[in-house]
Amino acid sequence: MKVGGKDYRTVWMSGSSVNFIEQNKLPFSFEIYEARTHADTCMAIKTMIVRGAGAIGASAGYGMAQAFLESDENMKYVDEAKRCLEATRPTAQNLFYAANRVYNSAAGSKKPARTALEEAQRIADEDAENCMRIGENGNMLIEDGFRIETHCNAGWLAFVDFGSALSPVYVAHRSGKNVFVYADETRPRSQGARLTAWELRNEGVPHAIIPDNAGAHCMSRGMVDMMIVGADRIAANGDTANKIGTYERAICAARFGVPFYVAAPTSTFDLDCETGDAIPIEERSEDEVLYQTGPDEEGVMRKVLVCSPGSGALNPAFDVTPAELITGIITEKGIIKPSEEAVRSLFS
Repeated sequence: MKVGGKDYRTVWMSGSSVNFIEQNKLPFSFEIYEARTHADTCMAIKTMIVRGAGAIGASAGYGMAQAFLESDENMKYVDEAKRCLEATRPTAQNLFYAANRVYNSAAGSKKPARTALEEAQRIADEDAENCMRIGENGNMLIEDGFRIETHCNAGWLAFVDFGSALSPVYVAHRSGKNVFVYADETRPRSQGARLTAWELRNEGVPHAIIPDNAGAHCMSRGMVDMMIVGADRIAANGDTANKIGTYERAICAARFGVPFYVAAPTSTFDLDCETGDAIPIEERSEDEVLYQTGPDEEGVMRKVLVCSPGSGALNPAFDVTPAELITGIITEKGIIKPSEEAVRSLFS
């Protein structure tokens, strides 16, 4: 993807450092954060400098490579680094997939650091390639003139490149189809209002930000032709964990007959997780609900209280949409029904 005419990936490695587009600063400023050690990479994941299933996975892979580089072949050090990475975001399946893949490939290698670097880069490249294929597959569902709603950010910022939920939109737009996107604001961190809208504006895709509680209204008025969301983990039966509020959108879509699709690479599936009941749900700081950050009239970034002083808040980061509310899952291997048979067939 291009930013200011220059090609970027969301996360990449140069030397022993991992570089990230600093998503906490978007859309008000574009900055690169350099993580010099695996501990820095852990911090970047935990504090949401990098976010989104595929981007977190690639970051974890690179973080494991950093650990092997730092370890001088001390596996106790590597094991501790792996625990650190896996503790950062417990819901994101891609994180565990990448950390385990790099660890297992390098642990028995004669040149573990080199092997870890190569495997981490392979994971990142596969993520970008798979998301491109998701776009091509999902584009087949999009008709000229479609109005598409999405929730949270599952664009190229959420993956190494192209994205999942937005990838079909980008392919459709670039192929000449007239598409319009409703971007849910996605409280409390406003990923839709800040990140999805920023991406769509850079791509020149017509769009509007809508409040999180406007989805049912828009669907009831026939304003939405389909909905596409991403996923942070998909259970073996098709139950899908995604940003909080996704479940509500699926209920609304079912009520008003709006096709509801999940877009995700196969690395997001967890076959050891039989149903969505087994997916751990991350609880984040109440400050994300109570406070908002943005530039004031002079352009100075401010953190302000937006809720009743003294009140507490509950902040679950994800919810689980049952498979029966999902029309289909768009993967790099094709579009499947959300059933255990179809999910397991992707890996047979």
